[in-house]
Amino acid sequence: MAIIVPIYNTVLLPDTNIYLTSDSYKNATGQEPAVGDRIIFAIEKKALSTDEFRPENFYPLSVSGTITEVSNSGFVVIKTESRINIEDIVVHSDKTLEVLSIIRKPMTNDLDPIDEKKRVEQLKSALVKATANYQWALGARNFISQLKGMEDIISAMAQWLNITDEEKYALLEENLRSNLLNKIEQYIYEYTEMTDVTNEASAAQENDNKKAYREMAIKKQIEYLQKELDDMHPENVTDIRKMEMKIQSSGMNEIARREADKVLSRLKQEGSNSPEYGNLYNYLDFLTSISWKKERTKKIDFQAAEKILDEDHYGLKKVKERILQQIAVMDLNKRQSGSILLFVGAPGTGKTSIGRSIANALKRKYVRVALGGVRDEADIRGHRRTYIGAMPGRIMDGIQKADTSNPVMVLDEIDKLSMSYNGDPASALLEVLDPEQNNTFTDHYMNVPYDLSDVLFICTANTLDSIPEPLLNRMEVIDFQGYTASEKYQIAQRHLIPKAIEKMGIHSEQLEFSEDAIRSIIADFTMEGGVRGLKKRIDSVCRAIAVKLARGHQEKIVIQAIDLPTLLDMKPLHHEKLTAQKSPGIVTGLAWTASGGEILFIETLLTKGSGQLIVTGQLGDVMKESVRIALSLVKSKFPKADKILKTHDIHIHVPQGAVKKDGPSAGITLTIALASLITKKKVSPQIAMTGEVSLRGGVMPIGGLPEKLMAAARAGVKKVFIPKENEDDLKDIPKEITQKLEIIAVDQVDDVLKATGILKKQGSKTTE
Repeated sequence: MAIIVPIYNTVLLPDTNIYLTSDSYKNATGQEPAVGDRIIFAIEKKALSTDEFRPENFYPLSVSGTITEVSNSGFVVIKTESRINIEDIVVHSDKTLEVLSIIRKPMTNDLDPIDEKKRVEQLKSALVKATANYQWALGARNFISQLKGMEDIISAMAQWLNITDEEKYALLEENLRSNLLNKIEQYIYEYTEMTDVTNEASAAQENDNKKAYREMAIKKQIEYLQKELDDMHPENVTDIRKMEMKIQSSGMNEIARREADKVLSRLKQEGSNSPEYGNLYNYLDFLTSISWKKERTKKIDFQAAEKILDEDHYGLKKVKERILQQIAVMDLNKRQSGSILLFVGAPGTGKTSIGRSIANALKRKYVRVALGGVRDEADIRGHRRTYIGAMPGRIMDGIQKADTSNPVMVLDEIDKLSMSYNGDPASALLEVLDPEQNNTFTDHYMNVPYDLSDVLFICTANTLDSIPEPLLNRMEVIDFQGYTASEKYQIAQRHLIPKAIEKMGIHSEQLEFSEDAIRSIIADFTMEGGVRGLKKRIDSVCRAIAVKLARGHQEKIVIQAIDLPTLLDMKPLHHEKLTAQKSPGIVTGLAWTASGGEILFIETLLTKGSGQLIVTGQLGDVMKESVRIALSLVKSKFPKADKILKTHDIHIHVPQGAVKKDGPSAGITLTIALASLITKKKVSPQIAMTGEVSLRGGVMPIGGLPEKLMAAARAGVKKVFIPKENEDDLKDIPKEITQKLEIIAVDQVDDVLKATGILKKQGSKTTE
């Protein structure tokens, strides 16, 4: 088993010797060193005490090695071997460490051996030259001559070089040997040039490369001295100097850094009295305030995530299953993001709030971006800085608020986007929601690319109708069905009532809702698929009780159903109810609305006239087309209809007249209503139906089936006809709904005509 040695501010590379004192080795490991012991180094991000040993305080990449020598003079020599990925760190109670490690793929050797050897010799010569004027030059020369390769050089010189611990760790991260050699050359030549700077007699430069290295060395010295001055007099640090430091520590990519330096240079030239100063400073302030650093992938606790989803949301079984699938895939792939999810459903079904639960489950920041009413492309992509009052788009604004590069970002009400002369915001979202493109997303205000690939995007919508097809194709649709009455009851008991009581400052022992009261609020005072209206009603009741308590009421109050009209100051809402009376030409249909499902009566009437068709009830174009199709079907199936229609007008009405209605799903209901009118055969009000019809008499599939069936069950319908192709959707319908209804799947209009008794079979022929 390997011994773990914590180490700080040291260059670690494979194939080098690491020298430790025996005392420091024993203090770090609690063991005596022995030749042949297997060693794994744990690289500290900062100098740590044993009390600070936590997994997040160590770098994820390190090296392994073997003790090759334990000298009598008190030194331990460790020969490093392979780079390793540290997958997990365990801190024991005695402050010793245990790691789970995987050997990393060796560094790619893309160097020509001859060229590498030549460059290494040049480095050694430069070091010999740099130390020539020191008293110990001869000893240094002998030592340098024994260095075999670039790894030995950088390890031997690490303590003398002016590089940070982050730069030392970056050497270990390099996967190309050429890049490693380039960095080592840079650091060594900077060292030699810094030595030359202190001795002007040896400051002659031999080539352009050395001039560049000298410049870099001087710049680093200036930065170091400036930092010393800033630390000594922090009150005198200017805004521009503060901005310089923010740019240096931001970790932004090369393109962004160039743009920031360019704007900073202009800021220095303009001066604080320039009208452009504020705009330039605000730009740099925004650029440096967003997180540029790529976050490390965290281990996902799948069981904890599942528990959080169950605690925060009752029901939504299918939705939570799909979310858990997403989380599982992210965990296995070690990826920050996954598929773009689109939650679609009625208001109040938990689409937005479940986004927050996902963020909690993943232990990530949560950001909500409201898109309702957005009609300007600049709201997504930002304004160009040439405009007065320019600002970043909502996406990058959300990234800034999250202060991380991998938040869970909920794009709320994506179906409420609209187009204007200022562009199409939906088109701007195409890049944002495309995993193949969003790694270089460019906000117009920033004018530099930003990587959005680690962001987990979740979109919400009430309907798919207004979402452009190209945008919809980039997302995976998850339907949020309306809640059943029993689910609403459980949600009210578990979540809404306790939160409302707490919000109003009422103690739980002061107020209680009876079961009848809760069910009455659900059935009589709300008309919705979600629970938003239910929450409002419960809040209203609690506010009314708060007034009583404020007036000195002492006894516990139990809310009964009979108290609700007074407490809510409203009458029960009107739901369409079935009529007991059968009448020819009146058939019960089912409709989907944004707030859930409703039953819908199709009323038809024959009057003396000249064959005109009268349609009322605020019907849309699609529904008017369904009327014409239904009339043509009835004429074809009932030849007697032509004679009747020549001397009569047909009036079709759909209550409620003030509410706009549209959609093709009323086709079958219109057809049966007209057939019932022509044949004078009554259809039971307890029979409802939904489905689009074709001129060939086929019944085609429709949407919103769960909400429609819930409405049917609530209204007391006993039998429902649905399209055959919607039969698979029944598995997603709660059992408490399907058990109340006799659901019959049909694919032809004739099937419904026969089932309702309008057409009867006699032998092999079908007759009226």
